[in-house]
Amino acid sequence: MPKNPIGFQMPTSITIMGRSSSITNAFVGAIIPVVFPTEAEVIEALAVLDMSPTDVRCAYCGDPSTEWDHLRPLVVEQKPTGFISELANLVPSCGKCNQSKGKKAWREWMRSSAPRSPKVRGILDLEVRMMRLEAYEQGQQPVRLDFQSLISEELWAEYWNNWQELLDRMKKSQACAEKLKAQIAGRA
Repeated sequence: MPKNPIGFQMPTSITIMGRSSSITNAFVGAIIPVVFPTEAEVIEALAVLDMSPTDVRCAYCGDPSTEWDHLRPLVVEQKPTGFISELANLVPSCGKCNQSKGKKAWREWMRSSAPRSPKVRGILDLEVRMMRLEAYEQGQQPVRLDFQSLISEELWAEYWNNWQELLDRMKKSQACAEKLKAQIAGRA
């Protein structure tokens, strides 16, 4: 095995099935309602989080905010949770925290040893941030829909059958990719 030079790291090998959660998230994201807040609602939400509209920070760690994260996940165990994209379910976040948190419950994640979690990164005011997030949660009741009860059973089944067929096709494509990779490696 070749020696690894100091500071050098090969990119992670990509697999087709490694993207299955992205596909699931896309299927859920495509059907959930999006409710846009008013400017006044955003200002009020930021106030609860002890932030100024001119200096929006990650609610989890305090770094500059680059996006808004779903406080409660939209997908759990490959199924929609019923939460939607609305201010009651969104908080300012940085990319590091949003990627690290993923679909985990925010309380457990913030105190976890997950890579780039606030605890791992040594965020000093972790408990204060968690208290603000708890106040934010208590101040607003998020919408939670039972999607399946809102549409026909046939349409719901068709949608999720399409999802399953896509994942099955991805598995077949992954098997084919492994054969291709072996043949390419044998000739390189």
